[in-house]
Amino acid sequence: MTGGRIPVGERFRGFRARLAADGVFRPQRSSVRLGHGPKVGAGPAEGAHPAGAPGSADAPVPPRDVPPVARRRGRGGRGGRGGEELRVPEAEFTSYYGRPILKAPVWRWDIAAYLFTGGLAAGSSLLAAGGQLTGRPALRRAGRVTALGAVTASAYFLVNDLGRPARFHHMLRVAKPTSPMSVGTWILTAYGPAAGLAAVAEAAPLLPGRGVFSPVRRLLPPAGQVAGLAAAAVAPALATYTGVLLAGTAVPSWHEAYPELPTIFAGSALASGAGVGLLAAPCAQAGPARRMAVAGAALELWGAHSVETRLGLLSEPYRLGRAGRLLRAGRLLTAAGVVGALAGRRSRVVSALSGTALLAASVATRFGIFHGGVASARDPKYTVLPQRERIRRRSEQV
Repeated sequence: MTGGRIPVGERFRGFRARLAADGVFRPQRSSVRLGHGPKVGAGPAEGAHPAGAPGSADAPVPPRDVPPVARRRGRGGRGGRGGEELRVPEAEFTSYYGRPILKAPVWRWDIAAYLFTGGLAAGSSLLAAGGQLTGRPALRRAGRVTALGAVTASAYFLVNDLGRPARFHHMLRVAKPTSPMSVGTWILTAYGPAAGLAAVAEAAPLLPGRGVFSPVRRLLPPAGQVAGLAAAAVAPALATYTGVLLAGTAVPSWHEAYPELPTIFAGSALASGAGVGLLAAPCAQAGPARRMAVAGAALELWGAHSVETRLGLLSEPYRLGRAGRLLRAGRLLTAAGVVGALAGRRSRVVSALSGTALLAASVATRFGIFHGGVASARDPKYTVLPQRERIRRRSEQV
């Protein structure tokens, strides 16, 4: 061994002595010799700790399965029971150790607009089907053209949110019934061509009666009738699936309102479709639009009132701030639109004003529901306090 170097045994014994002095390691008595030194544990060495003192060979060592905080208990403390405070205090509901509890939706205004245009397309297709079945051509034409424009706008808003058109195509590679987004993609795919064909059929009278366009002019009207009824059959799913989509998220005020959101969106779709009929059709043909306005307003007002009163603390985001102002405006506009629709049976101006009010009410309601959910995700109390209440109720039932 090279001169000047400490033997390995001496270095190991020094390391054990330092651990024992810190109270981390208690040497076991053994007769095994390490190197040429004395027996380990044969007797107290010079400068060793007194028996039973902390860091000595006889000092008690806590078991390894005791939590670190429990090991330190026994001296001082509040109430005479001893113990130190936990290093990490109990987390308040303001944040999760400085981080938001829920990540707020990254959706922008275009998704709220998508909610409105989807409902408008569905309501317009139902209006067009009513006009087709009752022999009201102005009502049918207004509904079909509006449905095509609204579903085109919906596709734009959805693709704009997704970022690339290819992502919409990629969602069609699978059909997942448990995913509202997947189901909604297929609903749009089924509804769009039917609504488009029904709207194109309205241009048949503009085609020449002779030449190559003559067969097209004859075939378009019956094809449009079939396509219009097909679009109306898919319209209820188009009007309500967005409510299911919002309720399926972790956003508290959306998730807890799962019974009401589809009802609100269905009523809003009917009211917006009725608004189109009241705006575009003459008073003599606007009867189905008035009945749609009454039915849609009843569903929308009931659902909006329910989400503002039934959810307890989670109803608060729908009453405060921007969401509260929008929903209150929506209720007032809906009521005004229904009153105008019923009172203006013979007035073209009053019917048009009531139709405008119903369309504005649908916009305000959709945007109000959207902003209410976003507000509930940004404030941690809407996540933590309902959870604590559920835990308390479960503990009382046990």
